[in-house]
Amino acid sequence: MLRNVSGAAHRAMAKEAARTVPPRENGGNVNTKNLSSGSVVYFPVFVPGALLSVGDVHFAEGDGEATWNAIEMDGVTWLKVGLLKGAAKKHNIRMPMFRPGPIEPQFGNRYLTFTGFCFHGKHQDYNNCTMAAREALLQAVDYLTKFGYSGEQAYTILSVAPIELRISGITDVPNYCVTLSLPLDIFDKDIIPKGTAGPARQR
Repeated sequence: MLRNVSGAAHRAMAKEAARTVPPRENGGNVNTKNLSSGSVVYFPVFVPGALLSVGDVHFAEGDGEATWNAIEMDGVTWLKVGLLKGAAKKHNIRMPMFRPGPIEPQFGNRYLTFTGFCFHGKHQDYNNCTMAAREALLQAVDYLTKFGYSGEQAYTILSVAPIELRISGITDVPNYCVTLSLPLDIFDKDIIPKGTAGPARQR
């Protein structure tokens, strides 16, 4: 978005401007929840005189930002910028890399983890991580609706809460496995599974 630019100047800039919404080789909207205070980011530089901009600050979001929603916030960002001449070529860095900072977006250390595979009913989508992620999300949405949340509310929770969405298995054909870990301490009610006779005994 070329803010505060209009007319011929806007048209000229739009011909060459790289959109910031999709994540791409020069950064863009990567939506990585662990890219927070104290992180170090390595961007490959593709053109002489390249510039840098930062935006879309989030108070909280989950891996995947499933509904394209996060808890957006206004903020001030402090950056220390340096140039590592020749590093991208030397190390073959083609996409952004980062080192997470010491502050992680956590709400306690208790999680309930859902699994998703690349099949649904009789439909099998061989080695498809996208479908496996979708199935993990749908499992979690369906589960949360049993505790009084609407489907829309459950879906939004999974986008704005700091869930952990991981590729947990890509070795066994035909079913890739994606796991979704939902922090339990964000809820004001107990969402641990229970049978009709009460909590299960642990041995």
